[in-house]
Amino acid sequence: MNKLRASGLKHLLMACSLWLAAYGYSFAQPISSTELINNAKFYDGKIVVYTGEVIGDMMVRGEYAWINVNDGNNAIGIWIKRELIGDILYTGNYQQKGDLVEIKGKFNRACVEHGGDLDIHAQSIIKISSGSKIPHLVNKKEINLILGLTGIIVVVLLLRNAKLDFYKRKGNKT
Repeated sequence: MNKLRASGLKHLLMACSLWLAAYGYSFAQPISSTELINNAKFYDGKIVVYTGEVIGDMMVRGEYAWINVNDGNNAIGIWIKRELIGDILYTGNYQQKGDLVEIKGKFNRACVEHGGDLDIHAQSIIKISSGSKIPHLVNKKEINLILGLTGIIVVVLLLRNAKLDFYKRKGNKT
């Protein structure tokens, strides 16, 4: 009985090891864009985890969509099933900070399907945190300075035109 139990445990450990070898990427640490770009040949065709802010526009193409994810250094194009982007509410731009996401997918150094571009074909996406609107405060001192300078320019132009009109009228009288 002990041999049978040991053999079963051995098979269980072997199956777990094989499962971890095949699917262990789900426990992988995120890889930076710099690491992916600098070592593209090494990562080509491998499953990677990449984390960053969704930026720009989401470009839907049939059942799939392109999103750009920026980790603070570079942005990488992500080819993802349309239904997986449903939780993305904010994409980064001047007016808002984009959602922070974790992408798991196949890294392509030169994707044949997409014209040789470096990209990731996402298998899953996890929204880590939501983006938000970025308030842009108006500096009243700068506004007052701009209005003051504009006023000065208008006065100078009016005086210049008045001076030109004066000389024109003076020239016509003689």
